[in-house]
Amino acid sequence: MALISPKPAAQREDVQPGALHFLRATPETVHWGYFSPEIKPALRVKSGDLIRAQAVTHHAGDDPALMFDDDIRRIFTQIDPATRAPGCHIMTGPIFVEGAEPGDMLEVRYFEMTPRFNYGSNLQANWGHLYEEFGQTERVTIYKLDANANTASALYAYDVEEKYVIPGRITHCAECDRQPALPGITIPARPHLGTAGVAPATNEPVSTIPPGLHGGNIDNWRIGAGARMYYPVQVQGGLFSIGDPHISQGDGEISGTAIEASLDVLFQIILRKDFSFPSPLLETPDCWIVHGFGPNLDTAMKSASLDMLHLLTEHQGLSRNDSYSLMSVAADFGVTQVVDGTQGIHCRIERRIFPDKGVLRAPE
Repeated sequence: MALISPKPAAQREDVQPGALHFLRATPETVHWGYFSPEIKPALRVKSGDLIRAQAVTHHAGDDPALMFDDDIRRIFTQIDPATRAPGCHIMTGPIFVEGAEPGDMLEVRYFEMTPRFNYGSNLQANWGHLYEEFGQTERVTIYKLDANANTASALYAYDVEEKYVIPGRITHCAECDRQPALPGITIPARPHLGTAGVAPATNEPVSTIPPGLHGGNIDNWRIGAGARMYYPVQVQGGLFSIGDPHISQGDGEISGTAIEASLDVLFQIILRKDFSFPSPLLETPDCWIVHGFGPNLDTAMKSASLDMLHLLTEHQGLSRNDSYSLMSVAADFGVTQVVDGTQGIHCRIERRIFPDKGVLRAPE
């Protein structure tokens, strides 16, 4: 995804921008590690309003000299580590959307994903897929972003003796053993949000680590500038939050993390009462992507298959048999991530194959 969407917000088709709000990430406007309907809204908006919000990575402490400023330092030092639970991500929000009720959808149009600093961190973590194969060791690689080329390359790496247990660990890299890493290799920058979503309808705080029907830690790198996400509203006002910003990530996120880096995000929230969908739905300029979740990849695959079947039958008007055939010959299934406890599969189908370019239609 580009750092900035192809068109300014006011020029995008059928967008009627409302007021523009700025949501700064501070200890007073973030919640660390959980979604909950009990959190006081950090911002109230109307459908169509634009929000420029700061998303802060919980891995900024992997090199505070490169990834801290005064506000981020306050978040890391003023929020009690004992309250950073049950998950690990710093979430900015929540945002209360006037008129949003359970059963509605929030359409979130992401326009810009701008890195706050030109640095990010990848942790080879204890929850990584090959932790045992790497002798139960952890290692940090610091990446530098070339904003002009839209690429990233490794700046240095260091080994960490202790496990990453308390979210927001701060390492003093001037004192650590810096080692060269990935010489001569550059990778595409794909700024996106790993975690975003609405508050689940529950009385208990819900961890930000697993993805779910509310959104959460989906970790799909396609949720960047130019994308639209549709989140099923579960509580009054929706209570939408963003976090876990990344510079880049591969499908699978196999080591446990992406290039974790703070982003400034411009987006628009539109309240949709004209259709529903059972899970978080992603629209890009060229395709639809549904997400399936489960305790293993087989269950997640079944979930993604059924939700793509729902999209094709309920929103494209195809029969179940035709949809099943089309999925087998034209839909691409991929592993979104295997490191969030609840595993993820995404299913992608191109919009151009449909007569109306795959316009989302309400069920008849």
